[in-house]
Amino acid sequence: MLVLFVCCSCSQKIMNKINYQKEFEHIVNELQGDGRIPSLLLHSCCAPCSSYCIETLSEYFHVTVFYYNPNIYPDEEYYHRVKEQQSFIQKFPTKYPVSFIEGDFEKERFYSEVAKGLEKEPERGARCMKCYDLRLRETAKRGKAEGMDYFCTTLSISPMKDAQALNQIGLAIGQELGIAYLPSDFKKNNGYLRSCEISREYDMYRQDYCGCVFSVRE
Repeated sequence: MLVLFVCCSCSQKIMNKINYQKEFEHIVNELQGDGRIPSLLLHSCCAPCSSYCIETLSEYFHVTVFYYNPNIYPDEEYYHRVKEQQSFIQKFPTKYPVSFIEGDFEKERFYSEVAKGLEKEPERGARCMKCYDLRLRETAKRGKAEGMDYFCTTLSISPMKDAQALNQIGLAIGQELGIAYLPSDFKKNNGYLRSCEISREYDMYRQDYCGCVFSVRE
C-alpha cells in the first residue's frame, strides 16, 4: 500500500492550479458563438515561439504582434530576433491579417527595474517574475492605448516558463489597467511541438537561450 503525504502548502498549490488553456478555449468558443472577431495585442519574445501562437490566434482575433523585449542580450541578438519576427509575419499565411509593432529597446530599464539586486537569482526565480511583469505591463499599456480588446503573451509556449505565474501576472495587470488579458497555455495540445515544426518549415533562427545575459551564463 502506498501512502502519499502532501504538506498543506503544496496541496493548496495543487488545488489552485488552473488549466489556462481550457480558459482560453472557453473564451474562444464564446466569441465564435457571438460572431465576434476582437483585436488582440500579442507580446512576442521571438519568432519561433510566436509561430504556433499566431497560427492559433489569427483564427479568432485580429492580431498585432508587439515585440517588446528589453531583456535581450547582446544588441545584435535583439536586432536579429526583430528581423526574424518581421520576416515570419510577412511569410506566414493566416486567416486574418497580422500586423507588427516594435516596442522600445529599453535595455537600461531592464537592468535598473528588473535585474538590479537580483543578478544571482536562478532562472525562473524572482528576476524572471519581474521580467514577465515588465513586458506584460508594457503590452497592456500599449494595448489599451491602441484600443485593443485583449492582450496576451507567447511566453507560455516554452516548457521552461511558468504558465501559472505568467497568467496570474497578466490577469492582475489587466484588471489594474482596465484591459482584458487572454489566458492561455500555448504549450498545451502539442503547441510547443507545433512551434518547432513551423520553425523547421520556415528555416527560422532558433536561439538556444531565453534572451538576457543571465540566461546566457546559465
